[in-house]
Amino acid sequence: MTDGLPMEVPVPELPPRVRIHEVGARDGLQNEKGVVPTEVKAEFIRRLAEAGLTTIEATSFVHPKWVPQLADAEDLFPRLGGLGDGVALPVLVPNERGLERALALGARRIAVFASATETFAARNLNRTVAGSLAMFEPVVARAKDDKVHVRGYLSMCFGDPWEGKVPIHQVVRVAKQLMDLGCDELSLGDTIGVATPGHVLALLARLNEEGVPTTAIGVHFHDTYGQALANTFAALEHGVTTVDASAGGLGGCPYAKSATGNLATEDLVWMLHGLGIETGVDLDRLSATSTWMAGQLGRPSPSRTLRALSPKES
Repeated sequence: MTDGLPMEVPVPELPPRVRIHEVGARDGLQNEKGVVPTEVKAEFIRRLAEAGLTTIEATSFVHPKWVPQLADAEDLFPRLGGLGDGVALPVLVPNERGLERALALGARRIAVFASATETFAARNLNRTVAGSLAMFEPVVARAKDDKVHVRGYLSMCFGDPWEGKVPIHQVVRVAKQLMDLGCDELSLGDTIGVATPGHVLALLARLNEEGVPTTAIGVHFHDTYGQALANTFAALEHGVTTVDASAGGLGGCPYAKSATGNLATEDLVWMLHGLGIETGVDLDRLSATSTWMAGQLGRPSPSRTLRALSPKES
């Protein structure tokens, strides 16, 4: 890293610390055309933990037919012991069967994945929005009975490639229903990367008005139109302290072709550290990890920060 940079210049009233919810190992790798070997995934997660990330979404217990890239969940998850009590390893579960598979391996944090729009719910879950929430109800109830932390992902919060604009009141209605099931946390997904800062602030304000506290909200931005960091800053101004990101900018959405990569964790960390916001992440070690993973995948990372920090060829 360039010595002394980024220069730390705090902005008043922003959160002093942000928890990064790292999604590269799950949301990132599930979008790969090829299947990454299990041992490479395990090493990737280990290196992310060593870089200081404390919430690393490990895998998904979806049927292998739908996400073959994560078909090795039963093999991968047991390999992740020994990362330390301070590292949380959430896993995505689609239904009761997925939950049973995750709990059998000792998972203590799970996530369910809902949609704010009917078209995406049909394409991604083969259900209506109401039908998907009904499917999640016993999953969340069982998890809470077992004292398992539950995150609710809500996709298409800012726009849908088939339906276009998604009214804020529609997003809030589904978000409230998802939280009413018993979710501990809500992640607002800008699945195709069309959000802008004013839209982010308006949605967060409306959620607060409807009883969803900022402390329960995380944000998940894609950088399709180069707005991910601007949208993150808007969320920070509102008081959000959980931000999803993907090491090296891996990922997208296999069911929404216009969705490009997630916000790169390196880009997020560079901005947060420049703002004087603590993350616990060592940017040099994170960058080395993402460079290593890019080598495993055989292509360069889209992260601007990672490219800037990488040694230049002469």
